Amino acid sequence: MRTAPTGCLSLLMFGLVLALPFVLANAFLTALTKLGLGPLSALGVAVGIFVGGAINIPVARVQQTERVEYRPTRLLGLHRLLGRPVRHRAYTVVAVNVGGCLIPTVLAGYQVARMALEAPAALGALGIALGLNVGLCYSFATPVPRRGIAMQPLIPALAAALSGLVLAPEWAPPIAFAAGVLGPLIGADLLHLDDIAQLGTGMASIGGAGTFDGVVLSGLVATLLVPGAL
Repeated sequence: MRTAPTGCLSLLMFGLVLALPFVLANAFLTALTKLGLGPLSALGVAVGIFVGGAINIPVARVQQTERVEYRPTRLLGLHRLLGRPVRHRAYTVVAVNVGGCLIPTVLAGYQVARMALEAPAALGALGIALGLNVGLCYSFATPVPRRGIAMQPLIPALAAALSGLVLAPEWAPPIAFAAGVLGPLIGADLLHLDDIAQLGTGMASIGGAGTFDGVVLSGLVATLLVPGAL
């Protein structure tokens, strides 16, 4: 029995690592084109999500009983390039991430508007899919001290995709995306805002993981799981 030379295996692994970003980018754009976006629009949205993932916009403050740590450079994503000076304050800043929250939410709103204009009957299916996903996300989301709200993004993705396929197959991609985005946003983030006071963190960013946040991943994965495009 022959085995491949070590050098060949290393070269193969290196090639797979190089190809991975292109595979992910292609899947990203494929999901966006299923939502009725043209190639240039899909590319613009993809770039916006990637770049916007570094930007957090403060929207509220939650008082803490004890002083908590925070990093000033995190608001603009500069902590990835600069050092991480740690300071202390008596409140938690609640922020929304541009790439991980705002852009996906706007795109989900666009899908809802499309359905309202072109297929109003599909809005009932969207409502059921969204209600199911909100309930699942609320149940499975877990507050993690000093981190934020954590949840497995495949849970809302699978639920949204199956709901779209069963309830309105012809509009499955936009239903899957809208339910996959808004479900985690409402169920995991907004309905767990009361838990922020117990997290002990200086900033809680909704969609703060950017491109790899559950809001984005669940929406895009749900869209990829359903066939067809409109």
